[in-house]
Amino acid sequence: MSEPVSPSDIEHTQLEPEPRREPVFNLPPVVLAVIGICAVVYLLQEYVLTQAQQLTLLYDGAFIPALYTGQYGFDWFLLTRPFTYAFMHGSFAHILINMVMFAAFGSPLANRLGTLRFALFFAATSLASVVLFWAIHPFGEVPLVGASGAISGMMGAATRFGLRTERSSGKTAFAGPLLPISIILRLRGVTIFIIAWMVINLATGLFGFAFGFDGQIAWEAHVGGFVAGFFGLRWFDRRWQQPEWTGTDYRT
Repeated sequence: MSEPVSPSDIEHTQLEPEPRREPVFNLPPVVLAVIGICAVVYLLQEYVLTQAQQLTLLYDGAFIPALYTGQYGFDWFLLTRPFTYAFMHGSFAHILINMVMFAAFGSPLANRLGTLRFALFFAATSLASVVLFWAIHPFGEVPLVGASGAISGMMGAATRFGLRTERSSGKTAFAGPLLPISIILRLRGVTIFIIAWMVINLATGLFGFAFGFDGQIAWEAHVGGFVAGFFGLRWFDRRWQQPEWTGTDYRT
């Protein structure tokens, strides 16, 4: 049974905006691009390349510390390995966990920095990761692969914002100015996050227990990336400014 509708009701219905629909994958293009590259490389490794081709890709794309001691001569891949290793992964669990963490911490940082600065940050933290790894294992011959060093850098960057995010622009982004280290150390939640992160990485790296990983966790690369992201973010943040934190208690 229908009821009569007045003109005012029709006008009100026409003027009422449609509810906004959230996209299923609300990730910045640069984040989707990195995930896509990692996925393609992994699928090639697992299902397309022959064993000989896989070894060639591993040798030319992964970071192998011993190649940088000078005893093996020079090849042009020495310039690219400190970056290409981040797009390679050793197992399905490895790439799955890394990409989930990359989406979680990379998306708000990419929305904050922009595409170019985020790409440079990704490259810089990837490089910092292998620099510390090489400094501790200069003659190591085990290939290092994975984006976890750069992801650790994004976690370090997140702490500089007190792990705070905003959605005022419709996109999740880290909020506010960079916090001084003296303030960060007074934020209980951020301090607990940093300590827990360090303990977990050292435990999984030194004692080698991590679900889904056959090889040992490179905690050195994680620490290198985290430190680079923590201290170096200010050089990539286009909205960086020196905040004033006087007269307020930030110990929560």
